[in-house]
Amino acid sequence: MSTLLFELQRIPTVFGYYNLLLLGHAAVITLLLSVLGGIIGGAGGLATAILRRSRIAWLKPLRMAAFLFVHLFRRIPFLITLYIVFFGTQALNWNLSPITVALISISLIGTAYLSEIMRAGLAAVQVNQTEAAQVMNFGALRTLRLVVLPQAWPIILPPAFGYLVLFIKDTALASQIGVLELTDAGKILNDKGLPAFLVYAAVLLIYFLISYPLTLLGSWLEKRLAAPRTQSA
Repeated sequence: MSTLLFELQRIPTVFGYYNLLLLGHAAVITLLLSVLGGIIGGAGGLATAILRRSRIAWLKPLRMAAFLFVHLFRRIPFLITLYIVFFGTQALNWNLSPITVALISISLIGTAYLSEIMRAGLAAVQVNQTEAAQVMNFGALRTLRLVVLPQAWPIILPPAFGYLVLFIKDTALASQIGVLELTDAGKILNDKGLPAFLVYAAVLLIYFLISYPLTLLGSWLEKRLAAPRTQSA
């Protein structure tokens, strides 16, 4: 107990200006990877899910490619994907920065996982809804925008935001290719001789401050989308 109190008393001296600057920079990188990876993964996941559900004959090769992509990247650990992209781009002589490689890897994994979540949400919409839209001469895009997606979003959002919260923690592996993110910043401060308990407690707090607003946003959107359904019922 006395050791813990001693460590807590050292907080003002341990976290000086430059140490806080390092943690702040790493937090921005983590947030940037998480937000951009989530946006790109969400857009790619939606496009892939729609493609997999299409029945247009000439899109069959693309559907097969999307199916293989999703099932392949959902079964490969993120670290392996990171190494494949990192060494693959080097073999092609593409001079990409480590953060760009990390973003590509995160986007690939995010697209694969979110695609499966969105595909399940789109499949949950009853067939008679789309058939009614066809009777009313709705085109495919109009049916998707006005009929399918409004009913699918309340089903998609809870697991999608749950995955995105876990997704933030996966960015810690980006340090394996030289990206300065939160976990790597914590290791640097610990290697400088700062107390491990205080350093990683600070890292934990920053991860919480990044992920908790995302959880609140998911809950708010879920209630917002569920409200019209409740009123109509």
